[in-house]
Amino acid sequence: METLVLASNNAHKLEEIRAILGDKFEIKSLRDIGCTADIPETGCSFQENALQKAQYVKEHYGYDCFADDSGLEVEALSWEPGIYSARYAQINGRKVTPQNKDNVNMDVLLEKLEAQQSEMGEKAGARILSPARFRTAIALLYHGSVHYFDGIVPGVIINEKRGTEGFGYDPIFIPDGYTQTFAQLGSDVKNGISHRARAVAKLAEFLTAN
Repeated sequence: METLVLASNNAHKLEEIRAILGDKFEIKSLRDIGCTADIPETGCSFQENALQKAQYVKEHYGYDCFADDSGLEVEALSWEPGIYSARYAQINGRKVTPQNKDNVNMDVLLEKLEAQQSEMGEKAGARILSPARFRTAIALLYHGSVHYFDGIVPGVIINEKRGTEGFGYDPIFIPDGYTQTFAQLGSDVKNGISHRARAVAKLAEFLTAN
């Protein structure tokens, strides 16, 4: 079985990607290879950030590697928070802890949308604030070449948090074609339709073919 490193220690990402790739590859985390560095993400796009992380692992540890950068883009906020999704509260002057970061990020997003009075309609009993999309970009360094894969899931932001599964902005995002948030749908459903699932499916198709 071939080994690939995912340039992350995010347990949610690892679980999701290992479930999608199945038993085709051994997927190792940064922790598994002894990497404790805080790899910088200074790019101007999801693709640039993903490549930066993958290159760091390849240069310092020698493994073929893939990295993703993902985020939420909200139409009414000119597609913010984008590449700043994970630290949206901090760049807006809020103090966060690892335990409350997701909740504070959502609070800041909802406050901004409410301030714009972006009411768009009703769905699943909650007021829709704006069309939005989750986006993932994957950069793969494999056998000396760089390859990119992307995945997008369109949906809407609602004004209340629903569900306990998932992470990030999942409790306030309803994907198109559904009436529940990512946090309500559960990992089995989300792993089949998420932005990361779509990007990883393209990655898996490429790896299987090559």
